[in-house]
Amino acid sequence: MLRSIFASLSALALLSCAGTTSVNSEGKEQQLVNRAIDAMGGAQALSGVNTVMARGSWKQWEPEQSDEPGGPMRFGNEASFVVTQDRATRSSRTDYVKNFSYPAPRTFTFSEIVTPQAGAVIGVDNNALPANTAKGDQPAHAMSGYRLATSQRESLRNSVTALLLAMRTNMDRVRAVPNLDAGGALLPALSYDAPSGVQYIVGFDSASGLPARVRTLDYDNVWGDVNYDVAFSDWRDAGAGVKAPFHRRAELSSAAMGAVRVITETTFTDFGINAAIDGSRLQIPAAVAGAAPRPASGNVPYQWVIRRQIIGVYMDSDDVRFDKSGSQGLRLQEVAPGVLQVQGGTHNNLLVELSNYLVVFDAPVSDAQSTWVIDAAKQRFPGKPIRYVVMTHHHMDHSGGLRAFVADGATVVVGQGAARHYRTVLSAPWTRNPDLKARDLSGAQIVEVADKYVLADGKREVVAYFMDSPHAKSTLMGYIPDAKLGFVTDIWSPGPPLPAKPNPGLLSVVNAVKKANIQPERFAGGHGSTADYASLARLAGQ
Repeated sequence: MLRSIFASLSALALLSCAGTTSVNSEGKEQQLVNRAIDAMGGAQALSGVNTVMARGSWKQWEPEQSDEPGGPMRFGNEASFVVTQDRATRSSRTDYVKNFSYPAPRTFTFSEIVTPQAGAVIGVDNNALPANTAKGDQPAHAMSGYRLATSQRESLRNSVTALLLAMRTNMDRVRAVPNLDAGGALLPALSYDAPSGVQYIVGFDSASGLPARVRTLDYDNVWGDVNYDVAFSDWRDAGAGVKAPFHRRAELSSAAMGAVRVITETTFTDFGINAAIDGSRLQIPAAVAGAAPRPASGNVPYQWVIRRQIIGVYMDSDDVRFDKSGSQGLRLQEVAPGVLQVQGGTHNNLLVELSNYLVVFDAPVSDAQSTWVIDAAKQRFPGKPIRYVVMTHHHMDHSGGLRAFVADGATVVVGQGAARHYRTVLSAPWTRNPDLKARDLSGAQIVEVADKYVLADGKREVVAYFMDSPHAKSTLMGYIPDAKLGFVTDIWSPGPPLPAKPNPGLLSVVNAVKKANIQPERFAGGHGSTADYASLARLAGQ
């Protein structure tokens, strides 16, 4: 969605051939397309745009970083932006100032450059820049193929005039589909199979003929099959005879989710059409141009790319599990006898061996990571299945790989108040999952922990403790008594130096240890690695 601002550039008719195709028939599909183009100013006006400069602002929310499972969305950021586009080179630059509220207040000021072949980010745009970031007056890195493909998809969706002109030029790629239900209003709809491989579904306003929303059928790592829409409104004169939607709303929805989740509200304030621009500002910096990948194709994790940017933690890599420019990949690191931490990625699991089976903590990122863990566990512990998956909390980046463990036969252990959320999620359709063949998981076994839950089979115990956490409700802390090892996620990332003063997350770990009356020597984390507990206890004054 970072390219959604590339959005309203209804004026941004990127296709040089737009508006020149003769129309040989007036079927339903052609009529809807022609009426929409006429309502936006006509093909001649739309194709007469050479450059565009626009500015606006947005607000964004992240639904799967909620305080409680299935609860209200958390506010992610608000941003102001300026977009410059050159139609001749099909290049654009967007300059941002993003003020984040979650997971911590901070401001990132940066620019994105997107061309047909490559993309680049200039400045700091997230909490962890990729290893291949070029140093200089401002850091810069090439966009991953995933991010570039997502930017280009959202650009064409939101540059809705360009999308309609492309449909008019390529009517052989357009077909009628069932009406879209937009809050009870049924919109006549067409699908368009773009040359990029993306299928767009356009719903038209019956009264005005204008495109009212553009949908893609996406996969969400929590909710499975979802609709991702951008709804257009507040159409105004943008100059040069072109009408543009000055307001747009990005929505996530599915039958399983229930209510529609509005994740972005964007408002444009100014448009300048055919003004002189400095073309040099739209060029990929030389320091990263040679390493810039082409846009990815196939199974692009669009929702992951869009939504991690909403909270400023997107790892810009063509493997969502780890930074391909700085990591050799996932690995099992033994942190105690029969206890292995999955390291090498952005998010960790913890795998624990008992006499006859295994327990895994957390299911981060995707079913691709979980499948890797399952395969690695089978090699390391032949004949011992992963019988339980203990979920420290429900956030998308630590639960997005849950389906693979459940499909492999694991029982899910969750904190009190979370079972209903997980049951709903596991019952949702997930036919678009790129990592796993869909099957019915509605009968998954789920255990809800109100105090503590002990797993034991004679070799050792593994305990899940319910705890109070400022990060998320229904949180669990793991503990392996014989190894004197605890496990927590997000509230402490063991390994990096502790801060000068304890924050609420760190204090919650100390309070949970005290309440459980346990004596850990070390902690492993869902991020980071491991660290001695004594240093944290001293910091907290214990």
